[in-house]
Amino acid sequence: MLRTLAPQVVGVLTRRFGDFGTAEDAVQEALLAAAVQWPAEGVPGNPRGWLIQVASRRMTEQVRGEQARRRREDLVAAREPADRRTAPPADSDDPAARDDSLTLLFLCCHPALSATAAIALTLRCVGGLTTAEIARAFMVPEATMGQRISRAKQRIKASGIPFVMPDGKDRARRLDAVLHVLYLIFNEGYAAGEGADLQRVELSREAIRLTRAAYDMLPDDSEVAGLLALMLLTDARSAARTGPAGELIPLAEQDRRLWDRKAMEEGTALITATLPKGPLGPYQVQAAIAAVHDEAETAEDTDWPQILALYGVLEQLGPNPVVSLNRAVAVAMVRGAKAGLDIVESLDADGRLKGNHRLAVVRAHLLEMAGDRQGAVENYREAANRTTSLPERHYLTIRAARLAGDS
Repeated sequence: MLRTLAPQVVGVLTRRFGDFGTAEDAVQEALLAAAVQWPAEGVPGNPRGWLIQVASRRMTEQVRGEQARRRREDLVAAREPADRRTAPPADSDDPAARDDSLTLLFLCCHPALSATAAIALTLRCVGGLTTAEIARAFMVPEATMGQRISRAKQRIKASGIPFVMPDGKDRARRLDAVLHVLYLIFNEGYAAGEGADLQRVELSREAIRLTRAAYDMLPDDSEVAGLLALMLLTDARSAARTGPAGELIPLAEQDRRLWDRKAMEEGTALITATLPKGPLGPYQVQAAIAAVHDEAETAEDTDWPQILALYGVLEQLGPNPVVSLNRAVAVAMVRGAKAGLDIVESLDADGRLKGNHRLAVVRAHLLEMAGDRQGAVENYREAANRTTSLPERHYLTIRAARLAGDS
C-alpha cells in the first residue's frame, strides 16, 4: 500500500509546494514514519491523508529552515487548510484527493533530462523501486545510479518546471520515456529481480493502473494500447506462475486453467484492434507474441513459427541482446536446439549480456533440448549462482540436481 500511495502523495505535495525534489524527500521520511508507527498503532482510517499531513509538516520545517525560501513559506501557509492536524476524509473534495500519479510520471520524464536519467528518476519516484533495483536494471553500480537520480532531481528543481500535465508536442516528446518506465515497473512486479518472492503484485498492478490511465488519455496511440495489451496478456498468467510454496512454475508446465480469461480476452481484443491502425511499435509486437502464447490450449499447441516471425520483426524495430536471446528460444523450437545455441554463443561473444543469468538459463535449456545433460547441469548451476531471485535460484538448482541424478 505504501508503494502505491507514495507517488500520489509526492504529486499532491509538488502541486502544493512547487518543489518536486524536496517533496520526494519529505514523502520518503513520511513513509519511514509510517513503517514504524502503523505496525504498532494501526493503519489510520485515511492513510493517504496521514502521509500528506506528515510529509507536509516535513516540508514546512525545511522551508522554515532555509532563508532563501521565506517568501514561498507564506504562499504555502495560504494554501494549507485551517486545521492541518486533521487529515481530510477519504471522500473529501479537498484537492489532496486528486491522483497526480500520471502528471508526476510525465514530470519526471521531462525533456530537460536525458532519457536514462528520466527513466531512473521515474522508477524511483513513481515506481517506488530502490536505487539498487534500478541500478540492476541499467547494469551499473548502485552508487552511480544514486548520483544519477540525485542530479536528475536537482535539475528538475532548478528548471522550475511547472507541475502540470503537458499537452501536444511536449507530451509526445515525453511519451516514449513514460511508456518505458511503465514497462520496467511492470516487469519488476511480474518477475522480481531479487528477494524471496517471485512476483511483486503491487508493482505490476500499479503499472497496469497507470498504463490504463495513459490509454484513457491517449486512446488513439497504438503503442500505449500495445503496452496495456502486453501487460494484461502477461499478467493473466500470474496465478499459475507459482506453486503452493511460492515456487516458480515455468510457462510450459503451468496449469492454464488458472490463467485469467477476462484479462486475456481484454488484452487480445485490444491488440487485435490496434495492430491494423499503426504505426507498428515494439510493445504491439510483444503483445502479439504474448497473445500467441495465451491462445495455445497447451504448451505443445504453441504456434512457434508465428512467434519466431514476430521476434524477427521485433529485432528490426529495436535490436537488443535480450530480444535476440528470446528469439534464440523460438529458433530452437522451430529449427532445432543447435540453431538456437548458435545464437546464444554469438550473444555470449558479443559481451553485452556478460554476467546476466538469463544467458546461462537459455543455454542450459537448449543444451537440455539437445541432449547434453552435463552441459545443461553446468549452466543451470551457473545461472542459479548469478540470479538474485530466491525462487528462481531454487528452481534452477533443483533442475540441475534432477538432470545430474538422471544422467
